Amino acid sequence: MKLDLLVFGAHPDDAELGAGATIAKEVAQGKKVGIIDLTRGELGTRGTAEIRDKEAIRAAEVLGVQVRENLEFADGFFVNDKAHQMEVIKMVRKYRPEIVLCNAVSDRHIDHARGAALVSDACFLSGLVKIDTKMEGDDLWQEPWRPKSVYHYIQWKNLEPDFVVDVSDYIEKKTEAILAYSSQFYDPNSEEPETPISSKNFIESVNYRARDLGRLVGVEYAEGFTAERLLAVTQLDDLL
Repeated sequence: MKLDLLVFGAHPDDAELGAGATIAKEVAQGKKVGIIDLTRGELGTRGTAEIRDKEAIRAAEVLGVQVRENLEFADGFFVNDKAHQMEVIKMVRKYRPEIVLCNAVSDRHIDHARGAALVSDACFLSGLVKIDTKMEGDDLWQEPWRPKSVYHYIQWKNLEPDFVVDVSDYIEKKTEAILAYSSQFYDPNSEEPETPISSKNFIESVNYRARDLGRLVGVEYAEGFTAERLLAVTQLDDLL
C-alpha cells in the first residue's frame, strides 16, 4: 500500500499529540495516512505496553488512518544506529510516502529528539540504491524510496514553527484520539501516579497551543511544524 503521509512517533500517542488534527484533516481530504510507533511506551509510569497497544488501535480508528504498526524498539534505549535505521528504511520503502512527519527536533523526553534524528536519517538513506532491504518473509528486494519532505511536529517545548496547518475543523477529532489513551492522560478517578502529562492542565495546554497558533495566522486552531529545508509555494496566494 502506498501512502501519501506516514507519521512516526517514538511512543504511542506522540503522533496524536503532535499532529492529530493534521492527520484527521489529511484523512478527511482523501489522503492515505499511516502511523508507525517506534516503541510500545513500555517505560511509561502509567499503564502497560499491552494497554497502550489497545489504546493505539482505538486512536487510529478515531483518526481513520489506513495502517498503524509498531517497530517495538526499546523505549528509552533505542539509538540512531544502522540496525534501527534499517528497520525504519523498511517502513519507508514499504509505504512509499510523499511526506513524513516525525518527532520534535528538541524536547523534554530524550526519545523525541532521538526519534526525530533516526527517522530523518533513515528517510535520506532509504533513497540510496546500494542499501538492500527485504521485509521479513518476503523474497523480493525493496525498491529505494525517499519522501519529498520530512517535517517535525512540536511536542512539550514551545518550539517556533516554520509553518502551521489550519486544523480548525479537526481539533475535536484530535482531542478524541488523545483521550483514547485513557491510561496516560487526565482521569480524576485514576489511582495511578501523577505524571507531567496526566494533569488537566496538560490536556488544556494542547488545546490552547493550537488556539494560540491559530490566532497568530487568523484561524481558529492550527498545528505547527518545523522543516529541515527551505519551503516553497507555487504562488503567493497559496499562503493564508
